Formats: sequence, structure tokens, C-alpha cells
Amino acid sequence: MKGILIFLIVFGLLVFVHEFGHFIVAKKCGILVREFSIGMGPKLFQVRRNPTTYTIRWLPLGGYVRLAGKDDDTALEPGMTVILQLNEQNEVIKIDASKSDVPIEGIPVLITKADLVDELFISGYENGNEADRVTYHVNHDATIIDQTKTELIIAPRDTQFQEANVWQKLATNIAGPLMNIILGFVVFMIWTFTIPGPATTTVSHVDTNSPAKLAKIEPGSRLIKINNYKITTFQEVSDFINHSKGKNIKVSFINKDGQTKTASVKPKSIKVQGQTIYQIGIHAQSDEHISAKAQRGWEMAVSTTGMIFNAVGGLFRHFSLNKLSGPVGIYSQTSQVSQLGLPYILAFLAMISINLGIVNMIPIPGLDGGKFLLNLIEIVRGKPISEDHEALVELIGFGLLLILIIAVTGNDIYRYFIK
Repeated sequence: MKGILIFLIVFGLLVFVHEFGHFIVAKKCGILVREFSIGMGPKLFQVRRNPTTYTIRWLPLGGYVRLAGKDDDTALEPGMTVILQLNEQNEVIKIDASKSDVPIEGIPVLITKADLVDELFISGYENGNEADRVTYHVNHDATIIDQTKTELIIAPRDTQFQEANVWQKLATNIAGPLMNIILGFVVFMIWTFTIPGPATTTVSHVDTNSPAKLAKIEPGSRLIKINNYKITTFQEVSDFINHSKGKNIKVSFINKDGQTKTASVKPKSIKVQGQTIYQIGIHAQSDEHISAKAQRGWEMAVSTTGMIFNAVGGLFRHFSLNKLSGPVGIYSQTSQVSQLGLPYILAFLAMISINLGIVNMIPIPGLDGGKFLLNLIEIVRGKPISEDHEALVELIGFGLLLILIIAVTGNDIYRYFIK
């Protein structure tokens, strides 16, 4: 249960941050965001804050941002019957096309012609009566309730993604992957504060009933010599204790009052993964400033980014499904990591987030990188690619991507649950 919960949190955060990147940049560029959805499938919850509808859906695997002019499935066709609500100026302010058993209050109209993009009008027969033909102007900020009962603002031409300049489209497309990479860097910076820094020879705490406790070595004591050999690192302390093989060692230390003391300590043996090691029951104090921790997190993020770039390059040179993981694989890995504690969960989240960002920037159709490539081609050509050609490229890309997702998911199920 714990593994499932952590998986949902990790996966949900990755999706939210990715889609939020597209969302916030689109809004800054003046592109209308009709819907911001977390999850897929049937709607669980929705709230509309002008002009965007925010939804949470039942299946917590994915999410999307519905931009004006993209993925538009709310077109009104001749022969449809809709319910219209009007304002005091006799303009349409709400269109119910949901075919709900409980429609909104308004005027039923059998549509003969409609345009919600350029001319903004609806023509048809009121109450289905052919003798009562009407034409209504549609308000620029009107909403439409689609067949899933989701209320969305309409998408007039001036608000659509296609009307933005190429730099605005490029920024919107690349913002999702960049946000994932940024999240990875931020989480790595947080991660460094959950793990100890370089160990010093100062004791942070002493185990109860341990050899060190019996020898009156207290927290705050700084070890300076073992068997008359000067020590400067905690690794040297560990080495001396292990090499003693349980024989008494002479430990010199400066206690927290500044007094130099020497004590005879007999290390005790314990078994770790079948090996015998020796301890005296002390734990080292970390000595690392905030700036040093932040730098260590940054360096870890940079190193991980480089490693993932190399792995992606290797994938193209020597392709294997075993090098890829989908939601099933991520779930299995998350379940394993969740048993190891918060530092491991954070490191895993950071690595997966950076990985998701980099993979999404691969310039193939169906991914954000493919859209980014089309934007670059538009910049070079000096004019946009035709919508038909762009739609064809994306359709082919999505088809290939769907096949890959199915193959990866099947391979993950075999690797983690059958093999």
C-alpha cells in the first residue's frame, strides 16, 4: 500500500509539473488554455476559473493541457440539438452540447449552421420548429459543455495556439520538459539536506550500552588518536576499529569541555550481509554548510543529467526494450525505493524527473521534442508548416509512440511480475 501511495505521489507530481510548464508559458504568451487536467479517463472533479477549466480524472496516469485550437472536439455540427443560454444583449453565453438527461435551462436549438471560431454565430430552428428559424451571435467568452459534461470556454481564432508567433509556440512546447528538468535539480538540492555530509571525527551521538558509552565517550567529543596514531577522518576511525578484530584499542579524544581524555575500548562484532564488522557505537557528526550542501546537490543533478544524456544516446546506438520503463516499471521501482526511506525516494524522484524531461525533448513526432523540431523548421523556412502536414506527422508519431508504449508496458510486466 505504501508503494502504491508513493508511486501515485511521484507520478502525479511529475505529470503536474510537466503540464504546468506548458500551462504557465501558454498563458504568458496569450494562448488560451481551455483545460488543465491531471489524470486521464472519466472526470472526477472540475472547477472553472476564467478562462480555464481545471479537472482531476479517475486514472492517475498522465494528464494534459488543452490549448485553444488543439485537440478541439467541441465543434457544433448541423443536425445537433443544443441548449443555449443568452445574456441581456441576446448573445449566447453558454452552450450545452452534452445531451445530458438534466440539461441547463435555456433555448433548445436544432443547428443548421454554426461557427465558434471566426464569425461566432449559431443558426438553427428554435425548439426544432422549422418555421421558427433563429440566428444568435456567440459571445467571445462563451462556454460550451461537451459530451463528457466538461464546461470549457470556446476557442475563437485570436486565442488559438496556431495564431501565436513561432517563438511563443516554441516556448510553450519546450516548457514541459524544461520544468521536469528544473524539478529534478530542485529535488536534488533538497535531497542533500536529508543525508549526512562528509563525516568528521566529532561524535554526534553514542549508542546505549555500547563500548563507547561504557568508556564515557560522549556526544561532542572529538577523536584525535587511536593507539597513539593521529586520525583526521572518520574513515580512519572505522578502519582502526575494524582492524582491531575485537581487541582493545586506546582512544584519545577531547571532550566537549575541552579536556583531553584517553580510554580503553573493546569493539563489538556484528554481522552485516554475512560479513563480520566491528563497532564501538559512535556516530560521526557532519560538518557541511548550507552552501556546500546546495553545491553538492547541484553537482549531483548535473552529473545525473549527463549520465541520462549518455544513456539516451546509447539507446539509439543499441536499442533494447530493457533500457526503457513505462508506468508499470516506474511503479515497480518506486515500490522498491519506498522501502529504503525518504533520501532514496527523493533521489529517485529527481532522477526520473530529469529523465522524463530529456526523453521528452527527443526530436521525434509525438513528443514535445518533435513539436520543438517543427518550430525550428518553421523558423528556418520563414513560414509555418501547413496544418494538414503537421497533423499527419503528429498522427504518425503518436501511432508509433503508442506501439512503443504497448511494447514497453508488456516488457515491464514480464520483467517485474512474471520473469
